[in-house]
Amino acid sequence: MAEGKKGGLSTGLRTFLVVSVALNLLVAGAAAGWWLRHGDGYHGHHPARLDMVGGPLSRALSEADRREIARGMRAHMRVQGPERGAMRASMEALVAELRAEPFDAGKVALRLAAQRAAFAERFEMGQAVLVAHFAAMTGADRAAYADRLEAELAAYSGRRRE
Repeated sequence: MAEGKKGGLSTGLRTFLVVSVALNLLVAGAAAGWWLRHGDGYHGHHPARLDMVGGPLSRALSEADRREIARGMRAHMRVQGPERGAMRASMEALVAELRAEPFDAGKVALRLAAQRAAFAERFEMGQAVLVAHFAAMTGADRAAYADRLEAELAAYSGRRRE
């Protein structure tokens, strides 16, 4: 090895790893926040309100439609009951990995990627329940929903519907 040159990661690779870990922590923080508020299911709370997750798509639903979709999501999550305990165990393992010395960024990145995949599966389940709900609506109900969605999108982007 040449004198003055240290072994280890190149500056570019080190920068990439730091940015990757930061982005993964951002995603994990969002997932953990959601889970801490809504994920346990044993304390009487319902799954995350659709209007907090789905934005205009869920705000355009009637209250009765929101309740029906939430029931569908809860029914699906009951089938996957052990998933709740797995997420808690994964978060506890993440805490331990963050405290570990020496810190293993690769191990944390893998843990965050697995959590992100689990969160994506739940999000996809919610979308499937929503699509099934749309399919069960009458044409008039879907048209009324589309009108409300259009108004929500206009309000969401700062424009008012004329």
